[in-house]
Amino acid sequence: MVDTANTSSPGVFVLLGFSARPSLEPVLFAVVAAFYGVSIVGNTIITLVSCMDVRLHTPMYFFLANLSFLDVTFTTSIVPQLLVNLSRLRNTISYGGCVAQFYISHWLGATECVLLAVMSYDRYMAVCRPLHYTALMHPRLCVGLAGLSWLGGLTTSLVGSTLTMLLPLCGNNHIDHFFCEMPLIMQLACVDTSPNELEMYLASFVFVVLPLGLILVSYGHIARAVLRMRSAEGRKKAFNTCSSHVAVVSLFYGSIIFMYLQPAKSGSHEQGKFVALFYTVVTPALNPLIYTLRNKDVKGALGRLALGTCSARGTQG
Repeated sequence: MVDTANTSSPGVFVLLGFSARPSLEPVLFAVVAAFYGVSIVGNTIITLVSCMDVRLHTPMYFFLANLSFLDVTFTTSIVPQLLVNLSRLRNTISYGGCVAQFYISHWLGATECVLLAVMSYDRYMAVCRPLHYTALMHPRLCVGLAGLSWLGGLTTSLVGSTLTMLLPLCGNNHIDHFFCEMPLIMQLACVDTSPNELEMYLASFVFVVLPLGLILVSYGHIARAVLRMRSAEGRKKAFNTCSSHVAVVSLFYGSIIFMYLQPAKSGSHEQGKFVALFYTVVTPALNPLIYTLRNKDVKGALGRLALGTCSARGTQG
């Protein structure tokens, strides 16, 4: 039985981060700052180009703009605090800041899982139902699917994060990570957290396992359709249509699966921090590069936007 009179929420949490490797912190600061800059610039450009260029007003780029905006907000909810910690200016975060961080990161992480599944469905329709693609993937459906992704992520975050926030904490305010994550907050509780863990496992199944299953089924159908194509040009076009999304899905789910399926051992938690660093910092920076380096439409839109900007400045001059 826990004496609730002696339990209270701490005013601040101490984020231990990478303090066990102090010599590594300056290097990590430079690397994280560089990737964060690339992520913000790259994803902002893709979002703006997808909205401003009428040639990109298609379902594929509508969902891509959602993904880019999501990556900007997700990294911004975590990286600035991480940079403060790595600079050794402060390794604490307020209770309110910690709560906001795990609400937002949980929301956006769940949203990205669903959004990637929606994007795979869009690619399935483009490759397997090309003649009916425009009629089937109409703007109302696209907005509905994107809205479902955001609303679903928000709902699971409100439920899971609120249940976690209501847990009584027993004075320990040290979090052995570089950001506030729900399972780590639960470890600080001094009551039975079985109901919270059950909710977390159910949410993980609905928002991680099911979307991944839908992605695999979609690409199974796509692979079968591509193998049936007689035209080499058609197969190449289908490959170019799907390759960027496959790369993004592989990076995102690969890091999550590696993190949560690794064996429990002494060094696994430290290893988990670097995997978390990969999917919170590196992956959002790689996504815009993946979508622009192999995509003629985006590169063409960037060229037209740059040309239009130069022409406007020349006219003003």
